[in-house]
Amino acid sequence: MVLVRIVLVLLIPGVLPNSAPMFPFPPSAHDCVEAHRMCSTDPQCEALYRGVELCAADTAVNPLGEQAASECLERQDTLLAKYPSLLVCKCQRGFRKEERCLRIYWRVRLLPGKDELEISPYDDTLIDSRMASLVAASSFMQLDGENQCLKAAQDCGLYEKCGSLRSEYVLACTKPMPGTSRCNQHKCHRALRRFLERVPEEYSLGVLFCPCSNNLCGERRRKTIVPSCSYQEMEGLQPNCLYQQSFCRRDDLCRSRLADFLSNCQPSHLTASGCLKDSTGLCLRAYAGLIGTIMTPNYISNSSADVSLWCNCEGSGNQWQECLRLQRLFTHNTCLRNSISWMGSPSSLPSETTQPPAPRPSPLVQEDELLSNNHLPELTNDVVESEEEEELTQTVEEEGDEGGQFDIIPLYSEKATVSNLGSSGTGAGASVTTNPTEPVLLLLLLLSASLCWG
Repeated sequence: MVLVRIVLVLLIPGVLPNSAPMFPFPPSAHDCVEAHRMCSTDPQCEALYRGVELCAADTAVNPLGEQAASECLERQDTLLAKYPSLLVCKCQRGFRKEERCLRIYWRVRLLPGKDELEISPYDDTLIDSRMASLVAASSFMQLDGENQCLKAAQDCGLYEKCGSLRSEYVLACTKPMPGTSRCNQHKCHRALRRFLERVPEEYSLGVLFCPCSNNLCGERRRKTIVPSCSYQEMEGLQPNCLYQQSFCRRDDLCRSRLADFLSNCQPSHLTASGCLKDSTGLCLRAYAGLIGTIMTPNYISNSSADVSLWCNCEGSGNQWQECLRLQRLFTHNTCLRNSISWMGSPSSLPSETTQPPAPRPSPLVQEDELLSNNHLPELTNDVVESEEEEELTQTVEEEGDEGGQFDIIPLYSEKATVSNLGSSGTGAGASVTTNPTEPVLLLLLLLSASLCWG
């Protein structure tokens, strides 16, 4: 009965379990919330953690002095040396305690280096196994002339949770604040994150990455996240990309989503997907995770799938190259470009998801299929039969010309004739004469004999 219910859920479009968050996994043994809970049972660990937390609060207000920074780092090293579970712990996207988990993750990393800022705080060991949902979503997105973004929006509307949460973020992103013509970008971002975290990705990523072949479809795709509020500033002025990044890294959630993107969308020319981790699914999820933060990316036009941040590198000074590198991770990223294109190209799916060709059906099955589709090739069969008949006729004529006879299996009525019974033992009894007068003579003889006996 349970199996039947699962099959029905998978077969009926638009029907999904009510509790279907984007990443619905229970906390693992390396979850930071669980690691902190274990730490809090030990007074020494709890005291060290509180000290590190105070250091983090001071750092958020003003940069620490040399002596204060040295003391804080010593406290941090002692904590992590005695309780390494706090160092190796990770978090889950969309988890109810995600923000609390991320706060713990970053508190024990007081002054993270550049490498640490590009390591994802999220646990992806289980998530990569859910590639099937992305394959299912992409398999219906083909450039067949239909507006795929309109279709994706309609599919979202048919699923209650997707439709209601989509309406919620559209309202939050279009409703002006009292007394102004500006939207509340903070509420808009929060509603967008809620949509992406709570709606199954078959729908949420479907409306984000739907493939387009015309500008009308491209415009719908570009406006999916209400970019006038979520993406660009009301004044239309672009901030510096490094300033945007530094502001993002002051917030635990934004810093985590950026680190996740930098980790999972790192390009590489050594893999078929163009991604260092060779997973387009992880890159798509990481990109979607940035939507609803200050570093929300979006499509730059209606005529292409190119994306960018709403920022530039003007005024970067001697950090121009670093700024350009950050900008190009969106505008010239092979991994990200291939991942977005993959959603609309089922033919380019990873090789492990490619199904083997179906076995060739028997002639009877093929005939049934042809009949059911009204495609029975009658004319072709007629041609084949006529060719065979013509070939057989030519053979008969040629053999008749040579000896006046040809070998066949005699018909049942011919076995009882007197001519067969009266054949010689030389093998002539196996042959049948072609003289048409013999049956008539036999008939006359039989009639005369019957009259004589009568």
